[in-house]
Amino acid sequence: MLPSTSVNSPGQGNGVLSSRDAARHTAGAKRYKYLRRLFRFRQMDFEFAAWQMLYLFTSPQRVYRNFHYRKQTKDQWARDDPAFLVLLSIWLCVSTIGFGFVLDMGFFETIKLLLWVVFIDCVGVGLLISTLMWFISNKYLVKRQSRDYDVEWGYAFDVHLNAFYPLLVILHFIQLFFINHVILTDTFIGYLVGNTLWLVAVGYYIYVTFLGYSALPFLKNTVTLLYPFAPLILLYGLSLALGWNFTHALCSFYKYRVK
Repeated sequence: MLPSTSVNSPGQGNGVLSSRDAARHTAGAKRYKYLRRLFRFRQMDFEFAAWQMLYLFTSPQRVYRNFHYRKQTKDQWARDDPAFLVLLSIWLCVSTIGFGFVLDMGFFETIKLLLWVVFIDCVGVGLLISTLMWFISNKYLVKRQSRDYDVEWGYAFDVHLNAFYPLLVILHFIQLFFINHVILTDTFIGYLVGNTLWLVAVGYYIYVTFLGYSALPFLKNTVTLLYPFAPLILLYGLSLALGWNFTHALCSFYKYRVK
């Protein structure tokens, strides 16, 4: 799950990696090690993962500074500990159950909603966005003098998870306290509150994604990843002018999907 690899990596004295070191640094080997640790909870550092989740809200730059430290100590940018993914999965399940409760769904409807959110909203959309960002970053953002380096798909997915967590908490947890009594009241205050939460959540996703790619020193022009803020703000203003309620549309969609 290394975000960057070098074709001309320094070896042990002769400029060439030994066969053992080369095997240890392949993407397949790292993926196998990561997945193997996924079922060994005692080896996971949940305290550190919780710290990262906290700072993704308060100071996401500090999270990516830790990525730099990992690169220096373990020659790896992406996480080698699945604890963050496990905690994110727990958050996803709990918040989705809360969403089903607020929308007055039955047990089986809530299970269907949970499966939809996990495999479509998180995994499916995450795979799509990560693949798109992986292609764009390698095609257009790698510096000319750094062509021996590339952004691997695993790191792109890791950045997506970082950006997805604040969005999940805002839209699937904080928003729950306002849905029935404020957001779905079909008033200006309702869609003002709801659409503002969407603005903050999607804006945070864009910003944390930008931080993830700007942390890689071999990329250029990463500020272009902030350009979606312009249409986002335009859509927000248009939604208030026309009375669109994004949360109402989401709730209606979820109810339709679980029927």
